[in-house]
Amino acid sequence: MKGFSNRFKDFPDYIIGITKEIWEDRGIATLHEYYAPDIVVRSPASVVVGNQGVIAATMATLAEFPDRTLYGEDVIWSGTPEEGMLSSHRLHSTATHSGDGVYGTATGKRLQYRIIADCHAINNQINDEWLIRDQGAIVRQLGWDPKEYAADLIAKEGGPEKSTPTFHPSRDIEGPYKGRGNDNDWGAKYADILTRIMGADMAAIPAEYDRAVASHYPGGVDGISHGPVDRFWMGLRAAFPSATFEIHHQIGRYDPMMPPRAALRWSLTGKHDGWGAFGTPTGAEVHVMGASHAEFGPWGLRREFTLFDETALWKQILLHTG
Repeated sequence: MKGFSNRFKDFPDYIIGITKEIWEDRGIATLHEYYAPDIVVRSPASVVVGNQGVIAATMATLAEFPDRTLYGEDVIWSGTPEEGMLSSHRLHSTATHSGDGVYGTATGKRLQYRIIADCHAINNQINDEWLIRDQGAIVRQLGWDPKEYAADLIAKEGGPEKSTPTFHPSRDIEGPYKGRGNDNDWGAKYADILTRIMGADMAAIPAEYDRAVASHYPGGVDGISHGPVDRFWMGLRAAFPSATFEIHHQIGRYDPMMPPRAALRWSLTGKHDGWGAFGTPTGAEVHVMGASHAEFGPWGLRREFTLFDETALWKQILLHTG
């Protein structure tokens, strides 16, 4: 790979390798090498500029979860080494809550949860990132309800007037990556499926998903067959029926020894004006930052992974309602 260290055999090897080196091998100082000084990192909770903030957050997380692992399940990517590459990296993380921190007093509880990180890399360095952790799964395993956790976080931040605002497009900071992915057919197919579902065509689920589809959704919720898929997407869209659905990034890939795959980064922006997964409609202005991975087989979409941060959504709703 032109511009990258020759110790990495390909781009997925680079992404998985530096993740292990930084977190599990305690190579936190290598962030000075692997992350650009002015990197923009967006998560549902906030947008942060600068490598120093990334290093501080990494150390704080490891102080609270010192045995944290990050197992790379897949890297779905697009681009070229010369122009830059975008990886959508899905990870399965394990950790023990051994230290005090943002999640409160140490509980000793063992956690499992997923992460999807979209990172743009060029010349052996990451300079733009979109990061979604399954916060709903984390807080539930620590004994919190996501709504209660969001309320507690607002209080810890000094109340509604001082609370850190969640990510919203109006607060975004433009980074160096301007790409939208690739034009592979599998990415286009998955984009069409989600667009149909978000347009209330729920019949797309039995038509396009394998009857034995395995689904993995926020809160660590796993399902089999069409029912859990319908309940998840229906519950989300019903909560925000007038919100605008937008696909921001779309990748499709077909690699040796792998099924056809797709990765989408998407959003819902609008009002909490419906009965669904987030309770009584409040009229709150919300932004859902979402990411989804799909694998296809001979009978349709056979595995789906979707993440958004439930606690960030509850924070937006609670800040609106007071």
